[in-house]
Amino acid sequence: MTEIVNPADCRTMPEIRAGIDELDRRIVALLAERMRYIEAAARVKETRGTVRDEWRKADVIEKAQATARSEKLDDGLVADLYELLVERSIAHEFVVFDALEKT
Repeated sequence: MTEIVNPADCRTMPEIRAGIDELDRRIVALLAERMRYIEAAARVKETRGTVRDEWRKADVIEKAQATARSEKLDDGLVADLYELLVERSIAHEFVVFDALEKT
């Protein structure tokens, strides 16, 4: 993990860009880890009908929005991002579920 300059202490565009690039690397690594949990869910769930769970989707988005608000981040932006993230996660879970030989 690369050490980055705190945004409030940045004085140059290279410092800012280096910080953004490092954060993007971390975000992508976390997204990859999140998808491994999605794959685990596909493995654990017994029926295809349990892959899509609208209550859980709403819960995930609400929790993300609450975190956004506590971090002083636009919760609408986070809701939009999480809508896409959760939908893509569900799609991936279906692919993984369907690839498993479940009896």
